[in-house]
Amino acid sequence: MKKHSLLFLFFLSVACSTDAPVTDDHAEADDHSVHVEPDQAAEWGIETAIVATSDVSSRVTVPGVLGLNDNRTAHISSFVSGKVVDLSVDLGSNVREGQVLLTINSPEFAEAQADYLDANSRCKLARRDYERALELWETRSIEERDLLRHEAELGQCITDLAASESSLHSYGVDHEWMDDLKARSVNLSQEGGDPDLIADANLPIYSPIVGRVIYRDVVVGEHVDPTHTLFTVSRLGALWALLDVYENDLPYVRLSSDVVIKSPLFPSTDFPGRIAYISDVVDETLRTVQTRVEVTNIDGLLKPNMYIQGIVQNRNDTASVIAIPDDAIVMLHGEQTVFVLGSPEPGEDHLVFLVQHVEVGELIGDLRIITSGLEEGQAVVTVGAFTLKSEIDKSAGGHEGHVH
Repeated sequence: MKKHSLLFLFFLSVACSTDAPVTDDHAEADDHSVHVEPDQAAEWGIETAIVATSDVSSRVTVPGVLGLNDNRTAHISSFVSGKVVDLSVDLGSNVREGQVLLTINSPEFAEAQADYLDANSRCKLARRDYERALELWETRSIEERDLLRHEAELGQCITDLAASESSLHSYGVDHEWMDDLKARSVNLSQEGGDPDLIADANLPIYSPIVGRVIYRDVVVGEHVDPTHTLFTVSRLGALWALLDVYENDLPYVRLSSDVVIKSPLFPSTDFPGRIAYISDVVDETLRTVQTRVEVTNIDGLLKPNMYIQGIVQNRNDTASVIAIPDDAIVMLHGEQTVFVLGSPEPGEDHLVFLVQHVEVGELIGDLRIITSGLEEGQAVVTVGAFTLKSEIDKSAGGHEGHVH
């Protein structure tokens, strides 16, 4: 259920113990006031609040649940099929971008390296042949068709090399890694070894982002493939609050609205947020619109999947207003009326509630704007106004105005 917050400075309850004895003069009423003993006010559950002006033109509270920030989350799987030979992190580990998470032994990865080295060697040879053929053709030592044949062979080798580079890139390696692979191959060749043996079947899997490991589903020795999510890494300093805004509240929720996220686990802490997205579709069953709020996770107190509430409010930049619960307003003698707390006569200890006529404006949720009739600092009855009205009605109907 939604709940709208009151626009008051503070709350004052006049409810007292209900164990006090009830006498015949507990309540007296006339057309302008009702006098109530404190114990009777407690029994009726009368509550008041101090009226204050505010620049908040609307405020609604909607339910929601916390989720991971998908823009700061990575679900990590293997680029190849293979066997896990080493794990470098565990659940709860904080990792940096580019840090090795695990290592997979994959013959497929080794084969891709061998193909790349072979294409690179053939490309070097084809380039030397073409350059030599170009020199010979310029002196007309060979025919043009021989030059074109060498040019075509070089072009094919360049294409094959690019394809092998793309294949290695698909395994998560960069140009710097491939340059190192070529350098090691050259060194081995110069030492008389087989450069093809430089290929390493062990593929390291890196974290693409800075964050915390919040999910792990892999063990050493397990055979994995690209369809298997191994780790989830997420930056938990900013989460998504997924709010279900009721259809009736949509006029008061917009991208520019102020948002505060509240958790029942931390009632005294406000978590500031920003509306990033409002769905264009109303849920057919719930009659709600999902609204996504980016919320700052102060001190890491918030956890994904927590139930929370979002307080969404808009501000009026031109004027401050007074708003009270709509239930505080009753019809008395055909006029909109509220009860305000008055002062008893000297020496008397009962509570005096005065009738005060008001003019009302727009209804915002369960709050009604008061355009005139109330002033800042007055204490208005927010709960129990209908009870006080009934006392005046009884008095006007010929009753003595006492409660028994």
